[in-house]
Amino acid sequence: MLKKKLFIYFYICLFIVQAAGLILPGKCFSDNAKQNYMTADKSWLNLRRDPVKLKYRKNWISIINQYQKVFTQSPESSWAPAGMYRAAQLYARLYKISLRYEDKTAAIDLLRRIEKRYHSSLYRKRAHQMLRLISINNRTKNKRSTKYASIKKRNVKTKKAKTYNIKPEPEKKASRKNRHKVIQKNQTVQKKVKTDSDKPSMVSRQKKLLLKNNKHVSKNFHDAVIKNTKSKLPVVNAEGKNNFSGDAIVTGLRFWSNPQYSRVVVNADQARSFTEHLLKRNPSINKPQRLFIDIDKTRLGKNVPKFTAINDDLLIQARAGQHTLHSVRVVVDIKSFDNYKIFSLKDPFRLVIDVWSKKRTAKGKKSGEKPVSMTRFSTDNILSSKITKQLALGVRKIIIDPGHGGKDPGAPGYFKGVNEKDITLQIAKKLAKKMRSKLKCNVLLTRTRDHYLTLEERTAIANTKNADLFISIHCNASRNRRIRGIETYYLNLATDNQAIEVAARENATSRRNISDLESILNDLMKNEKINESSRLAEDVQKSLCHGMKRKYSGVVNLGVKQAPFYVLIGARMPSILIETSFLSNRKECKRLLSSKYQNALCDSIIKGVEKYIKSTNPKQL
Repeated sequence: MLKKKLFIYFYICLFIVQAAGLILPGKCFSDNAKQNYMTADKSWLNLRRDPVKLKYRKNWISIINQYQKVFTQSPESSWAPAGMYRAAQLYARLYKISLRYEDKTAAIDLLRRIEKRYHSSLYRKRAHQMLRLISINNRTKNKRSTKYASIKKRNVKTKKAKTYNIKPEPEKKASRKNRHKVIQKNQTVQKKVKTDSDKPSMVSRQKKLLLKNNKHVSKNFHDAVIKNTKSKLPVVNAEGKNNFSGDAIVTGLRFWSNPQYSRVVVNADQARSFTEHLLKRNPSINKPQRLFIDIDKTRLGKNVPKFTAINDDLLIQARAGQHTLHSVRVVVDIKSFDNYKIFSLKDPFRLVIDVWSKKRTAKGKKSGEKPVSMTRFSTDNILSSKITKQLALGVRKIIIDPGHGGKDPGAPGYFKGVNEKDITLQIAKKLAKKMRSKLKCNVLLTRTRDHYLTLEERTAIANTKNADLFISIHCNASRNRRIRGIETYYLNLATDNQAIEVAARENATSRRNISDLESILNDLMKNEKINESSRLAEDVQKSLCHGMKRKYSGVVNLGVKQAPFYVLIGARMPSILIETSFLSNRKECKRLLSSKYQNALCDSIIKGVEKYIKSTNPKQL
């Protein structure tokens, strides 16, 4: 009897051990799969927060491999289809950037594997939807590539299309009840055909429209349009827009100039790539030196003039025309120049062309600088502190720029109805008045009322007015309403994520665009202006924090920082941007509304500027 009991007990224990052996490993695998998935999610979140690392393919593949680890190590876990789906998502995103065929096929393969293997998972339905979306995008892309196929040259012979005589099917006899309906339908069709036949042909209508809206379009362009009679031709409407969804519209051309400097800005409604080339003067055909820019996948808007006369010491005029069916050419006719640079800004997209003279003058005298060899993205050749001391010029003219204005309200305040544009204008007006009195300088404002100015226009005003210093006044903001403090910026590559966030907000653009801009700034920043701007920023920031702490409690010194601000790009003088305080913080927003606090800010800024002037030219003050 005892043996029987022991035998039963043994089998019970064996069953328990076997059951534990089946259950525990499964739970362990599930926990591992979940942990791997969470680790991959955290890595992806960190990568998204770093726009620099986000540019490199290897970082994307590393995250994808982490998600793939979820289903390779635990294929039977409920987390496996989730990992496969996330890996497919990242491959699909990567394909949009890289345009590599293997990225798209990898995404499709993973989604199909989810459909075949995980029938009971919710991710099976999601995978099916994503596969359908990818196939729809492919069909749309194929249609567009067919629709916007490049036009063949005029001399190339094309095969005639075959024609087939297809006899219409015999009409069925209508019953007496429906006979009157058939007769009425036939009459309607006859009227419609007659009306359409009376209209002019598609080609003649298109040609008249193009001639009316773009009189300066080249003959080759018209010939190409007429030749493609069987293709769907772009129809330009009254506003200058067309039905080519792939083409951007060049909407305007503006310029600012003085005898030593000119800035030309070309606006478009979408971002496009461009190429530039400098043509030397050709005396044989009596053509001046010309700088031309071809903007890809664009069409010229109706209201953009053919010629924009400039007639300063540098440039004759700027011209815009439809160079090919899908590209606009902007030509700048040059009298004389030393160097130039071209760069693009976004939101909205515009091309900025800066041109400088061969002779630098100050107070009507030649500076004695040697001409610098002309290169694209060359240095600004501004007067550094050493040159300033040698010529005893000092700081005679200061431009103050109240941030935002007009349709651009800037950052909203903690309290309802408070906007950055109003506060900055109030501070700027007080600062200008105090500077004229204390520093005995000529002080000008970029705006004196609630008026909208583009960021490149503000810099152009400072350059054309031959300013010695440029100070842009702003108020800070953050999603975290507890953050407060004062910080001063100068133009350079961003050093931290917070600086990128501030630059993106002030530029009214995205973090990604800031990252793209940094590659341009690598070439733009090779000059002594950075050192001068850095010194000015240091003096102003120290003075601001020291002066405000003496009068107010809780003032936080956020330091001097550097970031790529649109408003500072191309400035030919030391330039800074001051974030006076946080409008998003309750306490600092209340202070910024106070006239007393604004006056204290102005006094502290002036002391910082005064210290900078003394260091560059002690005899001036």
